[in-house]
Amino acid sequence: MMKAVSCVRASSQALSAGLRASGIAVNTIATRQAHTDLQVPDFSPYRRDSVKDSRRRNESAEERKAFSYMLVGAGAVGGAYAAKGLINTFIGSMSATADVLAMAKIEIKLADIAEGKSVTFKWRGKPLFIRHRTPAEIDTERNVPTSTLRDPETDDQRVIKPEWLVVIGVCTHLGCVPIANAGDFGGYYCPCHGSHYDSSGRIRKGPAPLNLEVPTHEFPDEGTLVVG
Repeated sequence: MMKAVSCVRASSQALSAGLRASGIAVNTIATRQAHTDLQVPDFSPYRRDSVKDSRRRNESAEERKAFSYMLVGAGAVGGAYAAKGLINTFIGSMSATADVLAMAKIEIKLADIAEGKSVTFKWRGKPLFIRHRTPAEIDTERNVPTSTLRDPETDDQRVIKPEWLVVIGVCTHLGCVPIANAGDFGGYYCPCHGSHYDSSGRIRKGPAPLNLEVPTHEFPDEGTLVVG
């Protein structure tokens, strides 16, 4: 009976030892697979003394000042970028629309305007007067003394080619639209308040203070006029 009990105890001890050995082996394998047995390099000799302790606070005035400067600088850069985006958006909203840009320039075929006639076009929302002047009109306007003019300008100052007068058809008094080939001087007449312009678009009589505006224009070739 005692011999059987001893055999049972011996078997239990051997089983326990085997289980413990298996557990150690399993734990060793798991540890190796998790790479927890690898040595972590120590870079402490290469680190500054001020950052070796992760729990250390900036206690000196210089360190706190440097952090404040860095924070303010970062905020200034961010604010500058935000302001730039806001300004670009604002300027973009004020830029001309596609239909306005399309009307920025107008090209006119001069062959369609007979000598002695004045034709009206629409340009940038305003009436544009193109007048094909006769030699008599050119001579008359060139001989007008500037001393007699309210807004002194010679005829040559207002035209590129003598036979073509290009003006904006808006009266300089209150913005009315004058009538072509009318008035006391045979140029333009504004019936609203009685302003008379000559064939050079210069004010000669009435309340208007200035001559009709001459827009920027050019003649790229003999039969074409580009305004704008």
